[in-house]
Amino acid sequence: MKKVIIVDYGSQYTQLLARRIREIGIYSEVIQYDESIPNNAGAIILSGGPKSVNDPDAFPLDRDIFNTNVPILGICYGMQLLAKELGGKIEKTEISEYGKTEIQTIKRDIIFDGIKDNFTVWMSHGDSVVKLPLGSQILSKTKNNINACVKFSEKIYGIQFHPEVKHSEFGFEILENFLFKIAKLDKNWSLTNFIEEKIKEIKSELKSEKAIIALSGGVDSSVAAVLVHKAIGENLKAVFVNHGLLRLNEELEVKKIFNELLGINLTVVDAKKHFLNKLKGIVDPEEKRKIIGEEFIRVFEKESKNNYKYLIQGTIYSDVIESAASGKSTAKIKSHHNVGGLPEEINFKIIEPIKYLFKDEVRKVGELLGIPHHILYRHPFPGPGLAIRIVGEITEEKLNILKKADHIFIETLKEKNWYDKVWQAFTVLTPVKTVGVIGDERSYDYVLAIRSVDSVEGMTANWSKIPYYILEEISTRITNNVKGVGRIVYDITSKPPATIEWE
Repeated sequence: MKKVIIVDYGSQYTQLLARRIREIGIYSEVIQYDESIPNNAGAIILSGGPKSVNDPDAFPLDRDIFNTNVPILGICYGMQLLAKELGGKIEKTEISEYGKTEIQTIKRDIIFDGIKDNFTVWMSHGDSVVKLPLGSQILSKTKNNINACVKFSEKIYGIQFHPEVKHSEFGFEILENFLFKIAKLDKNWSLTNFIEEKIKEIKSELKSEKAIIALSGGVDSSVAAVLVHKAIGENLKAVFVNHGLLRLNEELEVKKIFNELLGINLTVVDAKKHFLNKLKGIVDPEEKRKIIGEEFIRVFEKESKNNYKYLIQGTIYSDVIESAASGKSTAKIKSHHNVGGLPEEINFKIIEPIKYLFKDEVRKVGELLGIPHHILYRHPFPGPGLAIRIVGEITEEKLNILKKADHIFIETLKEKNWYDKVWQAFTVLTPVKTVGVIGDERSYDYVLAIRSVDSVEGMTANWSKIPYYILEEISTRITNNVKGVGRIVYDITSKPPATIEWE
């Protein structure tokens, strides 16, 4: 099977690019810049990256790539790297381009087949290709007269913008033109095939061994649970750890979900006091995540009683990316408790069956597995729970405030038929207190932030345009019913520059 090889130079969009190519229907695989190109590569894409190709420690290009006779597409850093290696010149220009930028076609080419001459793309660069290698052709420029697309040869192209980001018009079509019309690849990837192959893979690896799964009741762990259960049946033990950092009545909801999913009993471990003691006085979010990650493992080790060799986790690709676990060239954003927050010594072999799927792919797999819609489309909830939605130290008082406020927020969205219109919504308790007036008396209570975003895969997100009358009702309900909250603010920051969660 021919596949698209994406060489990772550290772009935060690398895995999103892999997702887009799978969406097109072709299998894609990410490798690091110093790994060899597999023999069954049908096309090679060089990713963007945070460095300049002129930096002394810039990630290099293996010139053997030109001997593969495989079509190559360089994106952003990848384009500049190709230009430099082929004899061009890259410099930091006076004008940097970030965000939406208009480009104009200079010369028609198959890569722009079916695409209008002028369109908007997503840029993120300070350096530019200022001198082309011999034999190259400029296909498009930006309104700032910067080279946006270059044809280096019949099989080698470079584009300065990011076609994988949904903000780029015709980005999908450009990738399709490269893969189908230049690389001449066939469709070979589907999530149905993924399920079949993954079940075979799990059966082959685990055989008659027992596995324990960390079930949170969220979308990811639910899909992982059903997938593994189809492979090993009763050899799978499900454990739900109540660490005290859950949403209001979450432990009851999880029991209901799991019985609905698999129809077998769920082992519930009440570890609230243990986790809260471990987190006492901890303020740094990275430290919170690492403590929670380690304590989760210790609870599972205790529950397994050495009878379980494997631990199943519902890790997905965005967890891996943001924890910088996908490769040495990727910048770490934050440690996820189930990836970057894991302890060094673990008595289990960890299996992550959906590790290379994005959230929207996970949901589609869940649909194919027959998981009910209301489970698959619950809003994402982080493994560390409310620990990363309380900015600063975690206390019982703050947890109670946040649980009640969050419940009111979500229930109001459901009443107003807005819950299913947004991708994720939640509240954040800040350490800031402000002056207010209650019953003609001075109050001094916490500032609570409400956050709602629209997304597809979680790698990029826009803040939700919830109507003012709904926001007003949410604010009134919370301030009237939750003692300790004196002011409500609405987070209108998109990702990037912010992450979805505050910590």
